[in-house]
Amino acid sequence: MDLATLIGLIGAIGIIAASILLGTGAQVFFNVPSLLIVIGGSLFVVLAKFNVSQFIGAIKVAGRAFRFKLPDTEASISELVELATLARKQGLLALEEKEISQPFLASGIQLLIDGHPQETVKAILEKERVLTLDRNRWGAKVFSALGDVGPAMGMIGTLIGLVQMLSNMEDPKSIGPAMAVALLTTLYGAMLATMICLPIADKLNLRMTEEARMQALWIDAILAIQEGTNPRVIEQLLRSYLPENKRDKAAGGEAQDA
Repeated sequence: MDLATLIGLIGAIGIIAASILLGTGAQVFFNVPSLLIVIGGSLFVVLAKFNVSQFIGAIKVAGRAFRFKLPDTEASISELVELATLARKQGLLALEEKEISQPFLASGIQLLIDGHPQETVKAILEKERVLTLDRNRWGAKVFSALGDVGPAMGMIGTLIGLVQMLSNMEDPKSIGPAMAVALLTTLYGAMLATMICLPIADKLNLRMTEEARMQALWIDAILAIQEGTNPRVIEQLLRSYLPENKRDKAAGGEAQDA
């Protein structure tokens, strides 16, 4: 579970809810027609922008904003160096006995075990990497579109409410409550975009970057293992994926060991 996403969304919603409850009360801020315009209208407009599979796929991908975990980069490098050492000593077939938890890495190692040429291995893994990026990218696009459409639908709802209010001005006492209801759609649209859709879109973009980076590391390692590269060279190559401060720490530790 990604605590940053969970805490951020719950915290933002909690602050808004607290300010409402400490004010006039929750009843004033609940209006079914306004919710229908903003939520229902936004969903239908975004559906018109994409196809059904992309729209449904985005809903499924949204879970990655809350529950998604890649292996630690240093731990993954250690695992890959171990695999490289085993392959160099006993051959690629020895890798069949190793249990690998990450599906992408496992499929790449299996390609080596099956004896495919390097061009084929690279093409298959790069294709899988591109498709994974594409799924994440479309999910982020759908939620970005919801973030753009939500406030616009809120403004449309407000204009509808204002037209209805101005067409019935006989009772001055009704103008205040009618104006409040009209403004609720703007509030709903802003909340939908700022507190839900845009944070999820940004988090999916972050997931896409993180996963692409990890898959690039795995591909480099798999191809180097297939070439029979020295495990120490592979480790040095893969450590370029670490943040600079961790690379310096690793280099310092190696120097002390030497």
